[in-house]
Amino acid sequence: MTAPRYRIDPDDPRAPPLELWQQLSPSERARIVAELPSELELGPPEGDAHRIPKQRALEALDTFFKRAGRRVYLSSELPVYYPGERMFAPDLIAVLDVEPHERASWVVAQEGRGLDFALEVTLSGSRRKDLQDNVARFAALGIPEYFVFERLARRIHGYRLVEAGAAYAPIVPQRGRWSSNVLGLEIGVEDQRFRFYIGSAVVPEANELVERAHQLAGQLQERVAELELLLERAEQRADQQRELVQQAEQRVQLERELAQQAEQRVQLERREREQAEQRLRELERELEQLRRGSGDG
Repeated sequence: MTAPRYRIDPDDPRAPPLELWQQLSPSERARIVAELPSELELGPPEGDAHRIPKQRALEALDTFFKRAGRRVYLSSELPVYYPGERMFAPDLIAVLDVEPHERASWVVAQEGRGLDFALEVTLSGSRRKDLQDNVARFAALGIPEYFVFERLARRIHGYRLVEAGAAYAPIVPQRGRWSSNVLGLEIGVEDQRFRFYIGSAVVPEANELVERAHQLAGQLQERVAELELLLERAEQRADQQRELVQQAEQRVQLERELAQQAEQRVQLERREREQAEQRLRELERELEQLRRGSGDG
């Protein structure tokens, strides 16, 4: 028997119940997913007090898990469709160990799993929804952890599923921090800001990483300038050393030439002395002959 065509109510869009989903063909499932709204109607303006904390949290987690080499899908205000349930869109969601590609919505039946972590940033108008309605609903849906950041009061509420069933138990903070078993991080408020921690170190936000990169770039430029100066001075010293070596070589050459000239003079004097000695011997022989000749006469 062919399953009836599933129609989406534009005023209350929902994914089909799981029993019906299992009866649908792949093409019918693809049609339903494509027709589920991926954009939300804007509610009352919330301003930067709501936007900035969730944006910073998303960027901090995204950078952290990318550096850790772990595949984690993160999104903000993404429509989430549990089978047969009313659509909702938390301020931040996390699903571990899945491909973090772009999505128009998170359809649990299509993805094969629900959310692992949800976060809401609460302002004065959403406190009842986030701290009462969502606590009961997210527990019933089986979302392992749910956190709420009360932006104006700078307070955090953490909830974790108890082992016995679909109910939340409050997470008791330790030293002012709430542990997230799902994320493997701790959560707290620092300088009136929602922050993640790993051990004693805070997980840096994107703007902090950019600022740190600028600082490192500035330090690197200063170091490069120092090295260039040192190189220039080293080259100057090398030039001076080369000039000294050249002068020393010239002195050595001059001394070698002087030594050669001195040796030549010594040889010349030796020849002149030998010639003089030979001439003296010749004169002595001549004198001796004269003496003999005179004696014979």
